[in-house]
This record gives sequence, C-alpha cells and structure tokens, in this order.
Amino acid sequence: MDLLHQYQNDDVPDSPLQNPNSPDSSPPRLLPSRSAAPSVDDTMLSLAVNHKSLSNPIDPTQHAVAFNPTYDQLWSPIVGPAHPYAKDGIAQGMRNHKLGFVEDAAIAPFLFDEQYNTFQKFGYAADPSASAFNNYVGDFDALHKNNAVSVYNIPKHEQKRRKIEEKSKQENDENEEEEGDVGEEMDNPASEAWLLKNKKSPWAGKKEGLQGELSEEQKKYAEEYAKKKGEEKSGFGGEKGEVVKDQSTFHGKEERDYQGRSWIAPPKDAKASNDHCYIPKRLVHTWSGHTKGVSAIRFFPKYGNLILSASMDTKVKIWDVFNSGKCMRTYMGHSKAVRDICFSNDGTKFLSASYDKNIKYWDTETGQVISTFSTGKIPYVVKLNPDDDKQNVLLAGMSDKKIVQWDMNTGQITQEYDQHLGAVNTITFVDNNRRFVTSSDDKSLRVWEFGIPVVIKYISEPHMHSMPAISLHPNSNWLAAQSLDNQILIYSTREKFQLNKKKRFAGHIVAGYACQVNFSPDGRFVMSGDGEGKCWFWDWKSCKVFRTLKCHEGVCIGSQWHPLEQSKVATCGWDGLIKYW
Repeated sequence: MDLLHQYQNDDVPDSPLQNPNSPDSSPPRLLPSRSAAPSVDDTMLSLAVNHKSLSNPIDPTQHAVAFNPTYDQLWSPIVGPAHPYAKDGIAQGMRNHKLGFVEDAAIAPFLFDEQYNTFQKFGYAADPSASAFNNYVGDFDALHKNNAVSVYNIPKHEQKRRKIEEKSKQENDENEEEEGDVGEEMDNPASEAWLLKNKKSPWAGKKEGLQGELSEEQKKYAEEYAKKKGEEKSGFGGEKGEVVKDQSTFHGKEERDYQGRSWIAPPKDAKASNDHCYIPKRLVHTWSGHTKGVSAIRFFPKYGNLILSASMDTKVKIWDVFNSGKCMRTYMGHSKAVRDICFSNDGTKFLSASYDKNIKYWDTETGQVISTFSTGKIPYVVKLNPDDDKQNVLLAGMSDKKIVQWDMNTGQITQEYDQHLGAVNTITFVDNNRRFVTSSDDKSLRVWEFGIPVVIKYISEPHMHSMPAISLHPNSNWLAAQSLDNQILIYSTREKFQLNKKKRFAGHIVAGYACQVNFSPDGRFVMSGDGEGKCWFWDWKSCKVFRTLKCHEGVCIGSQWHPLEQSKVATCGWDGLIKYW
C-alpha cells in the first residue's frame, strides 16, 4: 500500500488516500524491504581491497620509483593476470631477479670455460664480480693446495710427470706385446719381433732385396704412362708450357694456432660494421717484398683477412691484413711473370696464370700445386665459375683469340669459345652466372651463354677502343669497362647489353696500361688506377671525380676495395709495392 502513495492523483485533493488524517482512510501498513541481491560476506573483499592498495603493481613505463617497492610489487604481472605458460622474470628480459638486480657483464668464452671447468674440478674459481682476478670463491683449502692454478694452466713439473708416465706406459704395452713372441725370434734378424724391436734402424721393415734395374717391359710401360699423363694434363698435343719445380715457403710463426685453426681461417667476429663506404684519406700500411712490379691483387673472399698478389718477379705472395701485416706464404712455380690470379669461392684454393704458358691451381694453405693446365699459348685472364656447384670449371682467355674451358677434376678441355679476332683480355660472369662477357684486343665485347660456344651479343663500334679491364657493379646490373681512350664506359647487363651514354667516368690517363677498374661494396664509388701512379675515385650517381690519391711511383695497375672494412682500399703498382689506404 505504501507504494500507492507515489501514484496518488494530485488533481483530487480531497481523496481519502491523499489525506491520511481523514476519518475514511485506513491505517497505513508498512511492508518489509526486500533486496534481490544474494547475501555476500564482504569482510574478505575489504581485506583484498586493502591488500591491493598495499601491493599496487609498478608501472613498467616509469623510469624512477620514489619508494621502496616490495617483492610482490616487483614480481606482479604487468597487465592482467599471469599467464600460466608465459615466460617471466629473466626469461622475459626483466632485470629484477629474486636474488637482486641483473647487471650486464662481458666475459670471453675461453675465460668463462676456464673458470667453469676449474670450479667443476677443483671447487674454486675467480670471482667474476671482482675488479681483479685475485679474488676467489669456493673451496679455499683446495685453492691453497693447488696454488690457485686453473685447469688450463698445468704446472711444468706436472706436465713433465705426465709425459714420463705416458712414455713408460707405451713401453710397458710394447713389452707386453713382445713377451708372447720372445725367444729365438728376438735373435733372428729376419723375424717380425726383431724388426719391431729395432724399428728405428734404416733397414727396418725391408725384408726383400733392393730393386734391380727395370725390365724392358717395365720401361716400355713407364714411358707410355708418362706420355699419357702429360697429354691429359695439357688437354691436347702441341707445345707445352715451361716446366718449373713447384715450391712454396711459409713465413708465418705457425701454420695452426692453439685452437687448431689454420692460418688462412678468417676471424670469427669479422663482419661489416655498416653498409656505407667512405673514400680513404691516408696510407695505413705498405707491403714490400716483390722485387718487380705487382700486376694483380685479390682480397680473400668475403672476409679480406688476407691479400694475394701476383708479380712480374714470377712469384705469388699472400699477406696478412688483419694482424701482423707480414707476408705469410710465397708460391714459386712459374718461370716468367704472373699475369692474373683468381680465388675460389671459399678462398682455400686459387689460380695463377703466367707468361710461361702455364695455369696453376694452388692450395692456399699448404702451397701445393693441385694441377697444371696449358695449351701452349699465353693465358691472359683466368676465372673460376662463381657457382658453388661449378667450382671445378676453369675459363682462361688466351693469346690465340680463344677462351678455353677446362674441367679441373678430369683435366680435360670441355669447351672452346673461338670468335674473337685478338687476344682475350677479360672474362666477366653476368646474369646469375648463366652468361659471361669477354673483351679482346679486337676492340669488341662479346656475350656468350655459358657452355655454348656461340656469341649471343656482339658489340663493336668504330669509336670503340680496346677494353683491358672490366668489373661488375655490386647490384649486377652494370659493367664498368676501362677503355684505352682514358675513360670508363658503363654497359647494361640486361638483355640488350647497351652502352649507358649518361654515365662516363674520365679524367685519368690510362692509355697503354691495363689499369683495373673496381667498385666500392655499396656501389656508390668507382675507382681506378692510372699511368701516373694515382688512384681515382668517382661518385657513381653524379659521375664527378670525388678524390685522387697519389699512390705509386709509376703505374698504379690494380686497386681493390676491402669487402668488410668500408673505408679501406688496397692498391698495387709497377714499383713492386702494395699499399693499404
């Protein structure tokens, strides 16, 4: 009834419902209030609210905390509830750990392994948080007993003791083996037991008599075999290159370091610092060891930790770039000046072409000649196919107008490309190594499909000069050709192989010299030596001269940009020097 008061009619003032004091109105009846919500114990809720105010999580975006946070605050989830499988703490990259704040620390892998293994074996290790390595943690009794030695630092007396033990053990093993056959055989020089005991004697193991003279049949077979091998190596008959004894001299301290790595192995941490190249300004180092002019230089592929040089003094040398800067090995196998060199993709082997009509395939590390190739003509340029699965394919441009292709596994000539009218000067692979471009003394460029001896593009104009050096742009879309009319011309490597008339680099004097042209690794600069000993740098986009360096006395014949260190360049000249800028 009490709810009906809200709906009373204001227009009827004399209604008995409106006036409770009227005699006609019934006495008011009050109903108990009802709530639709269930009854809840809110004591725990109030505690939780208070607890939340106490352990309010820290905002992860703020950089300073103005109070001492509790452990619960530090480790509360950043947003929402904690995921049961999500990483948290250090695994997520957070710095606050249950044991304290995690700090960055740098320690070499070798030092870490040394201290870890020392702790596992002896029970103590150097404290990494201490500034000096004379503070230790762990078992101090074992520390004093072993004089704080690590597992890698064995004392000399311990080394000596181990050697003696090992030697005595070997002798005991030998004696045990011999004991079974001891007896009369030990006194018989023809027996195996006597030979084993006296194996250091010069006649050890030689029971049969000395080899007498060869029989007629053996002589005939040896001559036929030698003749056959000679024909296989050269590919076909005709006059061969001059034969010189192959030898190599190692000049470094040791061929393998303490970790067993070869001296040609590149540093593990060698990588490009940035993608931007800069023009060098000053001389960093000079390598001098050749007695005559240097005709070509090549950096070790990908890393540039070594540099190979071919000289007119018949020698090929390899020099250290990163560490000592000294000559590491000399390769002597040619009797005349070396014209061209070419590394394999991994740098473990290289080719050398000489005026003695021989092409030699060397092992970079050991200095051994793996194989020799010759057609009886002078090779002017040698190239390996850049594909990793075709590293056994050798192309050589010859003085008799041919490009000869060998399979180095069999030593056989597999193809001859014979269209030029003069000596072949350059071979450059383009179009993902499916084609290659050659230039010649006949003042023309020819484009070939690899493996097919048919010219697919022939470029020859009345105004063209001979192009003794060609280089491929890093983006593989352009060729830079050194023309003997003192300019560098740019050709497209697309389908038409057209001359780009808008790009032309000039200013240097190269008439009469085969100065090599090259690009910076990022393709922003073109560089070339010239006949006056200068090295020229042009901007690729504007074609303007950026800088010139006076590098050599006489001709600066070759220049190479370091593959990783973007502001360093190596040059070589006819003064016998290799300079690093």
